[in-house]
Amino acid sequence: MRLCSIASGSSGNCIYVGSESTHVLVDVGISKKRIENGLNSIDMDVKDMDGILITHEHSDHMKGLGVLSRKYHLPIYATRGTIEAIQGMSSIGKMPEGLFHEVWEDQEFQIKDLTVHPFRISHDAAQPVGYRLNYKEQSVGIATDMGTYDEYTVENLKNLDALLLEANHDVRMLQVGSYPYYLKQRILGKLGHLSNENAGQLLCRLLNDRLKAVFLGHLSKENNYEQLAYETVCQEVDQGDTPYRMKDFRIQVASREQVSELITI
Repeated sequence: MRLCSIASGSSGNCIYVGSESTHVLVDVGISKKRIENGLNSIDMDVKDMDGILITHEHSDHMKGLGVLSRKYHLPIYATRGTIEAIQGMSSIGKMPEGLFHEVWEDQEFQIKDLTVHPFRISHDAAQPVGYRLNYKEQSVGIATDMGTYDEYTVENLKNLDALLLEANHDVRMLQVGSYPYYLKQRILGKLGHLSNENAGQLLCRLLNDRLKAVFLGHLSKENNYEQLAYETVCQEVDQGDTPYRMKDFRIQVASREQVSELITI
């Protein structure tokens, strides 16, 4: 399997996951041009894609969906709540018939040789999900936009080979920053976003001998920065109740602007 972050951050998200013969995008919250250029940089083309998985309807996850789907006619997979929310947005424009495919939490489905497992996440959207994608014995997880996590989350992300995990904000930066009070409370709440510390604590639960690569994603532009997210997550793991240490794993921050390296498992 292969994993690459085209863009990840509070201003836009787009992740590529694929096998040798099947290729999908998870979220398309950036411009069509950036998606095209990002895929080209890893020797791929939007025409190679077999579908788009949408986690939820917020604009930083589906901003490019209307333009991209009209041009390339790619199947779109999302929950009923997310589909209805997207269809109710005037900004997306008129969508071609038959592109939306409804998926259900905890019910696996196939896109060619990829098995996709959607799972519930805790976020203030209509019906948001994360995704676990399997090819034969290999597994990749995409888990962002989670105000909190629980045993269900851990179960859905166990024994991965690669993971893109939200490390959205530093709590202190958020608390003293310029955001209005209601927005701070939203981000810190159970339907908001994972802090760096919480990301590290969740990662402690997910480390395993198979794990080859970890991306920290969905960083806030105003309330985080790459080195802080990296160091905080590493510290949580190194001080956590786990036999693993961060030096045992490949961990990197998925950039807001730059395409990441292509991870091949």
